[in-house]
Amino acid sequence: MAFALPSRAYDLQMLDRPADRARDQGWVYGLPPGISSEQWPLDPVTGYPLMHGFTLLLPEDYRVHGEDIVALSFFGTPADHTDGGATDSPEIREAVMARPSHPRLSRMTDILDYEFAALLLTRSEYEGAFATPPAPLALATAERPRWLDVGGASAFYGAAALFAQKMFAGPPRADLTENLGIALVPRATDPNAGKAPQDPHFPRTPPSDYQPYYYFVGGVPSPENYRLHDWARDHARDHLGGTMRPCQAVPEMSPFYIEFEEYLGGYNFGTGNAQLDFKDMTFDWACG
Repeated sequence: MAFALPSRAYDLQMLDRPADRARDQGWVYGLPPGISSEQWPLDPVTGYPLMHGFTLLLPEDYRVHGEDIVALSFFGTPADHTDGGATDSPEIREAVMARPSHPRLSRMTDILDYEFAALLLTRSEYEGAFATPPAPLALATAERPRWLDVGGASAFYGAAALFAQKMFAGPPRADLTENLGIALVPRATDPNAGKAPQDPHFPRTPPSDYQPYYYFVGGVPSPENYRLHDWARDHARDHLGGTMRPCQAVPEMSPFYIEFEEYLGGYNFGTGNAQLDFKDMTFDWACG
């Protein structure tokens, strides 16, 4: 299937108020829209529902799955279930994978075997009622994640470092429905809009004219020669497409990706950040 590459990249802003679906581009925390409780993805490791991180209404130039798919919801393992590496239970995994699922569910696993998932949503689903989290499997033995009792926003804020708490206007309400709106702002300049990210140390095949956000004066790599390109100085850390700024190596992804920090949904990335390719449904994160 051929599709046009986007000509713009967008910065994502987590607003300091609840989402207004009539004017916002989605929301962080809270609940996903338009699905049944049975379609909410469970964690195959613990048997508890995965935590809803964000739902994003895609601009038209990023609707790579067709005009009928207008949004996506992203789910992840909550921070209080990510201590020391996942311990898999074959019985729990088998029971989770045997359950009915959303027709456009994609599951992803990170390097520590923790689980993440994404749902591609139609317009009617995006505009639908908020879902109710399902009950955990009867087989579940892990400690109940805090977000199920106070909501993802309050759970993350209560355990976050001060620098992450500063991304919030104040302590979120302790409520499952508590969310914060998302605004999309087109980047003034991003020469990498519509291009697949490329690590300067590990060129892709075939190579492209993708540009890193930094350079070295005189072409000599050293801390004192390190500079940011002027066009990258106002780029937000959370964004849709364009120039990637990962904490470590650049993962191979399509131009249709989201890069985001821990606070944009409440995860544990070791103070690092993550990237979700929603065209090919690949996911990566690295600690800071």
